[in-house]
Amino acid sequence: MIRETIVCVECGGDARVLRPAEPDDPYSAGDVVAYRCVDCWDRFDVVVTDDDVEEC
Repeated sequence: MIRETIVCVECGGDARVLRPAEPDDPYSAGDVVAYRCVDCWDRFDVVVTDDDVEEC
């Protein structure tokens, strides 16, 4: 399961996922998840790993 919020590496604010996974179409390893910081508006693209998927 991916995190809905991560810490922005630029300013320390909250970066939130732009497109939450659909219940019938969850993210899988290798997918790219985009986050946007609510403070500085930087965007971060994070690759989903096997560890992220195993947490489900």
